[in-house]
Amino acid sequence: MDISTNYLGLKLSSPIIPSAGPLSQEISNIKAMEDAGAGAAVIYSIFEEQIENEQLEFYHHTDSHLESHAEALSYLPVQLNFKMGPEEYLEHIRKAKEAVNIPVIASLNGKSLGGWVEYAKKIEQAGADAMELNIYRLAADLTKSSAEVEQSYIDIVKAVRKEVSIPIAVKLGPFFSSIAWMAGQLDKAGANGLVMFNRFYQPDIDLEKLEVVPNVILSTPMDMRLPLRWIAILYGRINADLAATSGIYTEKDVIKMIMAGAKVTQMLSSLLKFGISHIADVTTQLIYWMEVNEYESLDQMRGSMSYINVPDPAQFERANYMKVLNSYK
Repeated sequence: MDISTNYLGLKLSSPIIPSAGPLSQEISNIKAMEDAGAGAAVIYSIFEEQIENEQLEFYHHTDSHLESHAEALSYLPVQLNFKMGPEEYLEHIRKAKEAVNIPVIASLNGKSLGGWVEYAKKIEQAGADAMELNIYRLAADLTKSSAEVEQSYIDIVKAVRKEVSIPIAVKLGPFFSSIAWMAGQLDKAGANGLVMFNRFYQPDIDLEKLEVVPNVILSTPMDMRLPLRWIAILYGRINADLAATSGIYTEKDVIKMIMAGAKVTQMLSSLLKFGISHIADVTTQLIYWMEVNEYESLDQMRGSMSYINVPDPAQFERANYMKVLNSYK
């Protein structure tokens, strides 16, 4: 039974990949992921703010201010509470590469060109097999059009692609007026893969303290429906590989995403809930399902339920919307 797949030009033994998250902060966990059967591992994200903070630290310690004094606190760099700084992150990649044989994919989380390009080169030099650009831009500027926001994504991909030779995947959100057009543009800009979709965590309000507070809610199996639709629509129509994330919990979720057209499926919430060994459980059930249903490989099923291959592709569009509303009882 062949459950291997090719993703970003990398040969993977399995389509199941732990996505960027706190589990990969420990090398022992990355090794456990490999032992459980993961095809690759996406390392915990390094944030643009961390890169900027390091630059501010350097500036603070190497540049003096003639008029500075003990109360001039504005000269101090902003302190952010992150476990790993930029240099520690690069060392983490090196250690991960030494510890495991599966591909190690770095994750850059940012909002602008900033230090992305220079740091992307450092990630490549550290030995990462590929990198994921997790572009987190909240379009809250009233003076910027949607076209400008979209172009900023394309510019980031082009700039990074120009400077590094390792594969690049773009983890993007679903909040574009035309996801299909955006996917095509990122493909043309040099993205080797698209990870669908980034979950933009929403803030909450603490009514006792009257403060805006972070609120992390793990994904549920229902969250897979959105990437399922768009992976099915895009399969066979762009060159970039498609990766599914959000709501992947069981072997059936993996199978559905592969049938829609995904090369890999990324897990995080399910691993946080059930442990890293959940990868092995899902893998066992995936192989069993393929044996029962007489599939010899993932390639045999990939894209079989995509937009271009199903008898009625309109089911992925408005027809499905109308059918659901009329059928609910």
